[in-house]
Parts: sequence; C-alpha cells; structure tokens
Amino acid sequence: MKAVGIILAGGNSNKMKELTYKRATSAMPIGGSYRAIDFALSNMTNSHIQKVAVLTQYSARSLNEHLNSSKWWNFGRKQGGLFVFTPTITVDNSNWYRGTADAIYQNLTYLKRSHEPYVVITSGDTICKIDYNKVIEQHLEKQSDITVVVKEMPKSVDVTRFGCVKMDSNLRIFDFEEKPMISNSNIVSTGTYVIRRRLLIELLEKADEEGRFDLVSDILIRYKNLKKIHGYILDDYWSNIATVESYFNTNMDFLKKDVRDYFFKQDPEVYSKVSDLPPAKFNQCANVKNSLVASGCIINGQIEDSVVFKKVFVGNNCVIKNSIIMNDVYIGDNCYIENCIVESRDSIKANKRYVGEDGIKIVIEKNEGFPIDML
Repeated sequence: MKAVGIILAGGNSNKMKELTYKRATSAMPIGGSYRAIDFALSNMTNSHIQKVAVLTQYSARSLNEHLNSSKWWNFGRKQGGLFVFTPTITVDNSNWYRGTADAIYQNLTYLKRSHEPYVVITSGDTICKIDYNKVIEQHLEKQSDITVVVKEMPKSVDVTRFGCVKMDSNLRIFDFEEKPMISNSNIVSTGTYVIRRRLLIELLEKADEEGRFDLVSDILIRYKNLKKIHGYILDDYWSNIATVESYFNTNMDFLKKDVRDYFFKQDPEVYSKVSDLPPAKFNQCANVKNSLVASGCIINGQIEDSVVFKKVFVGNNCVIKNSIIMNDVYIGDNCYIENCIVESRDSIKANKRYVGEDGIKIVIEKNEGFPIDML
C-alpha cells in the first residue's frame, strides 16, 4: 500500500458531558456491538493500509483494552501492524499532547521509519465507510499537497461545530474556517486528510519550531494559500459523535434499514473485537419493536425504538422507548425509560422513571449490590 495510517483518538469533547468522564470519545459504543474507533480501523484495513498508529491520551484505559489485540482488524502481521502511542516522558520532552499536530510530532519517529510515500490521517470519532485508495487517486490526479475529505451537510444541520470549507470548480479549497460562529458554507471537513509523508514531517517540524500544535489551524488553515489543498467529496453516510445529540442520533440511525444494511450487510465489512457471549434471550413477556439488542442480554419488558448494548438485563413490566442502554446495565422491574442514555454498568432500582423531556437525559445511577452477575 502507498500509505501509512494515523488515527487521532486522544481527544475529549466537553459536549459529550458525563459520557466521556471515563472514556475517550473514540471508545464510545456504537450500533449495539461496536466502538466508534472500529469504523476508522476497518476503513484502514479495508483500504489495505497495513501499518496504522492510534494516538491516545484522554481516559485511554477503555480504548487501550479494546485495542489490546490487533487481530480483530487484521493487523496481526509480521510487517506493519497496529501501534498504540500514548504521551511518553523522555529526556527531551515531558509534555502531554498539546494538540493534534503535536501528538503526531511527538511520534515523528513512526513516520521517519516508515517507507510509504503517503499518510492518511483520520479521527477516531467519525462513523463512515471510505476507501482511502480513491482519496489517494484523486490526490495524485490533482497533484495536491494535501487532500481533505469533505461532506456536504443538509441545510438543516448546524455546521458551526465543524471546520467549514469553500472550494472552486476544481475542488481546490480556498477558504477554511474552524468552528465559525456563522458559516456561509455547508461543506465541512470530516477530519480525514491525505498528505505526502515527507511534506508532513517538514510541516510538523516547522510547526514545533514556531510553538504551533494544531493540525487544522496551524497547518491546514495557515498554509491554505501556500499549498495546493483540495477537497475529496464523500457522498455516503458520515457522522461525527462529538456531542450528546449527535451520539444519540447516530445510534438511532442504525434503526433505519438502509443505514443498517449499508454498514452490516454491504461490503466492505466493519470489524470489531468479538466478545464470547450467548445470543440475546427474549423471555415470554418480552415485547421488542424496531430495536437493536446485542448479545448477552436478557429481556423481560417492552423495548421500542431503542439500542441496547451487550449484557443488559431488563426486568419485568419495564418500558424502554427511544433510548440507548449501554453495556452491563441492570434495570429492575417496573421501570420506565424514555429519551435517555443509560450509562454502562449502571444498576437501576425497581419502579424508577427517567424521561428526557427537554432533550436527551443521561442516566447515571450507581447502586451497590445489584445482581448484574445474573447476566
């Protein structure tokens, strides 16, 4: 393959609120049985990129545990493989990653020891399928210095939390604003870039000399008039889960047949670490409609328009509507949950009622001694 991969997975989003208190955004559960980073890793391996580095930092334990074996994404190989880099104190450096550019700079040896001519950089918190070979083909065709994968968003979507770009008829980016207060463009950067390896090394070394640490503002925006930066338009499904609302809506998208078929039934596949769990068990009193229920669950109540992750117990006479129930949750009898995200490893006492009336409600209720081991 012509490229090495870098997945930026060290960040934390304050807009995720309590959901990222104990895990990185890239480790967030998606679609019943996946983590957000599975989609970036699957895109890499499906594009035949054999050498991939994942840069982690914030609350990385859950993410590192998920990545403890590279075989699930077909990176268990003699040459190449999956590398997980966390900030390291050395004689020359005692800093945490101070930004996305600095994160790559602190692992510059990875790039210098590689031989592939190109680098594919992507984020670990975006949900999509993409063939990076096609991006590289356009990169070569346009003789670009940098290619940015972009997505045209519907007019109804608030794009001010993204990087917004403007392109000419040749797809060259002539304007790039990072999280503008007001945007005149609905074309956003997806956080995926292709750049020649030697050029990236040069730009990172120069940025470090100048005390600049951000990949977008200190390289893409800074050099937009000096380098040939083109956009590659992604026409298929794409979502970024950096807010509670976007995370909730992305999981709800998997209840739509076309989205579900696109990710689960159409090649290429999306891979993830496999847990040895029994199939979900639906007891006689269970009533499930338009929902995803993962393996290891025991369902006794009513579930409608919801995503239920692994090893969840739902008690008798429970009603769960339009909600996300994360892994290892025990819900006692006679509970009512609607428009909620229930945090993993929660134990909900019997007869509880949680309803998100002014948006999505995050439920975190720790109770000692509840029989989660019943699962």
